[in-house]
Amino acid sequence: MFKTLLASLLALVTAASFAAVDINKATPADLDSIKGIGPSTSSKIIEERKTSPFKAWADLIQRVPGIGDKRAAKLSSEGLTVNGDAFKPTAKPVVEKKPVDKKPAATAVK
Repeated sequence: MFKTLLASLLALVTAASFAAVDINKATPADLDSIKGIGPSTSSKIIEERKTSPFKAWADLIQRVPGIGDKRAAKLSSEGLTVNGDAFKPTAKPVVEKKPVDKKPAATAVK
């Protein structure tokens, strides 16, 4: 009985250590606990959050310098969420290239 209780308690503590950290509710210490966020980034996040809470990952990426899609994916894999959501990469718009005209340039007739 004691072993079962101890194992359950240990499982609960382990699960709590992997809990997600929501960027809109996290303290500076919570943010610093995420691998990839240091004091500089956490202070930028806190300052931007004072303006208004982050609506989504795209809002975070736009407002906090140094966080792009690649870093957002890494932070999300470490447990950071925005309003409880993990980062989902967005498809970049396809830019069509204009066809190159390979005709020789017309030369002026003298």
